[in-house]
Amino acid sequence: MHKVQPNKSFGQHFLKDITVVERTVEIIKNLNSEAKIIEVGPGTGALTSALIPDFLDQLTCIEVDERCVEFLHQNYPQLEGKIILEDFLQVDLSQILNPTAIIVGNFPYNISSQIVFKIIEYKEFIPAMVGMFQKEVAHRIAAKHGNKEYGIISVLTQLYYNAEIAFDILPTAFNPPPKVMSSVLVLTKRDDVPEVDHKLLVRIVKAGFNQRRKMLRNGLSQILPKEMLTEELFQKRAEQLSVQDFVDLTNRVSKLSE
Repeated sequence: MHKVQPNKSFGQHFLKDITVVERTVEIIKNLNSEAKIIEVGPGTGALTSALIPDFLDQLTCIEVDERCVEFLHQNYPQLEGKIILEDFLQVDLSQILNPTAIIVGNFPYNISSQIVFKIIEYKEFIPAMVGMFQKEVAHRIAAKHGNKEYGIISVLTQLYYNAEIAFDILPTAFNPPPKVMSSVLVLTKRDDVPEVDHKLLVRIVKAGFNQRRKMLRNGLSQILPKEMLTEELFQKRAEQLSVQDFVDLTNRVSKLSE
């Protein structure tokens, strides 16, 4: 079968740089995990082929493009029974995560943030993630408070995971080259995940960042009692609050409704 041509509608930029592949696999090895490995969007198998020698028994690939699935079957027959033809965002992960799985891949940039939110949804089963993102998105996820890149996805990810940029990748590592730099982002589950009402925290974080240029008291006026909004904390903007600040605030609001 001829080489698969990248499809723009799937956001495909196939990885071709062997050094990037090797460095990524090394990170996965260093996690020292016996969890399953789910590769999202294996494409034509650049990363997959490097995972097969050490992780074949643990590996499942999820690919939405039938052409890529056919290519993988023809070129890597050992993947028989290990490829799911489906959109990762639509997959019921509870069927394949048992008991746990690391999510890896060169993620399609048009759905990379949604992939992270899906990982958060299944956080109990996902101890780690090693993924390639558009650099701007990766740095936003890993951003610390006080930084203009810090936002909703930063808080919600870092509530459950340590986020670290492993290295940046030049556009020439991909076919076709994207117009932007890329980064490998590593998420590892926090040992000290705080107790918090997740749904309420999401509501508070979204409301706070919805008017990120304004003080918190504006964004949270529909959620919090007026007398609380006079406190000094609410003179700040959302990006000035740490993850723990949002946890503490959420826990205070939870107690008000008890």
